[in-house]
Amino acid sequence: MAVSIAIVDLGIGNLRSVWRGLNRVGVAASVVADARGIRSADKIILPGVGNFGRAMSGLTRLGILDALNEAVQIKKKPILGICLGMELMANRSEESGTQGLGWLNGNVVKLRPGDPERFKVPYIGWNRVNVTRSAAIMREIDENAEFYFLHSYVLELEIEDRKVVAGETVYETAFPSVIQRENIFGVQFHPEKSHDAGERVLRNFVEI
Repeated sequence: MAVSIAIVDLGIGNLRSVWRGLNRVGVAASVVADARGIRSADKIILPGVGNFGRAMSGLTRLGILDALNEAVQIKKKPILGICLGMELMANRSEESGTQGLGWLNGNVVKLRPGDPERFKVPYIGWNRVNVTRSAAIMREIDENAEFYFLHSYVLELEIEDRKVVAGETVYETAFPSVIQRENIFGVQFHPEKSHDAGERVLRNFVEI
C-alpha cells in the first residue's frame, strides 16, 4: 500500500522543490493547505523557506494547527520539518517574537558568529553533518556527505531536550542540524537541494 505524504503549503517559500524531490524517490506527494489534507495523510512534511512569524500566521489562517497537533502529538504520525519547518517546532523565535508549535523545548535564535567577515549570515553553503546518535533519516548516508544549508537562525534547545539532537553541523560553532524524537524529525539543511545524500534522507523518511 502506497504511503501518502502531505507537504504543508504555508503560503511562503518554494515547496515545489520538496515535491519534486519526493517524486525523484518515487513518491507522489500532495500539497495541502487544509485540515482534511493533514488528517488524511500518513506522513507530513513542513517545508522551510521564509519568515517564522509569517509561517505561523499561515498555519493559523489555514486553520490547521489543531489538525497538526492531533496528527503529531496524538496519532503520532511521522513528520519531517525542513529548515524553517524544523524551527517552527520550537517554543518561540526571536526573529519575530512569535510563538511556535511548542513540540521542542527551546527557542530559535539568530546566528551570531564571532567572526562575521568570515562567517556570513545568512549561512549559504554546503557542509557535513556529524551524526551524534542513531537517526532513522540519516540511515545509509556516508559520514563525509555534504548537505545544502540556507538559513540565518538555528535551534537553541533547553538542556533537558538536547537529547533530541541526532546530528550537528559546525559553522564557526556547532548547531543542531538533525533532530529526532519518536515520530518527530527535523533537518536544518535542505534535502531536496542536496543531491544524492538529500534524496537518501527523503527516502529514509518515506520508509520509516
